[in-house]
Amino acid sequence: MDTVADLRLGEFSDVLASKAPVPGGGGASAVAAAVGASLGQMVASLTLGKKKYADVQGRIEELIPRFEAVRADLLALADEDAKAFEPLSRAYGLPKSTEEERAHKAEVMEAALRSACEPPLKIMEKTCEAIDLVDEISRIGTKIAISDAGAGATLLSSALKAVSLNIFINAKSMTDREYAEALLTHTQEMLDEGCKKADDAYVRVERGIRWPSR
Repeated sequence: MDTVADLRLGEFSDVLASKAPVPGGGGASAVAAAVGASLGQMVASLTLGKKKYADVQGRIEELIPRFEAVRADLLALADEDAKAFEPLSRAYGLPKSTEEERAHKAEVMEAALRSACEPPLKIMEKTCEAIDLVDEISRIGTKIAISDAGAGATLLSSALKAVSLNIFINAKSMTDREYAEALLTHTQEMLDEGCKKADDAYVRVERGIRWPSR
């Protein structure tokens, strides 16, 4: 399969809907997060060069390349997630008829489960970074496109929740429970903090545009 960044939207949707094991929830979450970040960058681009927002032009010039970088990282991580799942998929198919085979499968599975969690963790980290950026642009960006910042925030919140499920399901199967619990704690911390910031940004935008000023 081509890289996610090279696929047309229809092609990506088709392969996602097929029986192919990848891409799955992790890749879809990374793409959704990239779309959310793109909406934030659009608001920044529309703010750039506007006299009305002269006092924030310096910051806008800093934000745009950061948006570009996080979008590229998220799309690359969609591919990384697919590659990390392949060893886990093979591990599930290992034989387990004898004690020796079962011990080997358990060892391979544990390593594959850990590896499969690495891209989703990175996707969560990048999504949280994108949330920080969108939260900021929702405060300082042009008001004519502020609804797009709110849309980006809610997409990022959903993407963060979605990709966390990949970590939760893999951690559940780990035999090293100390490692798994530490992983779950870190995941939950990112989930709680990131979703709160994104959801707060959405609510702030929604309240600002839904009700007329008095």
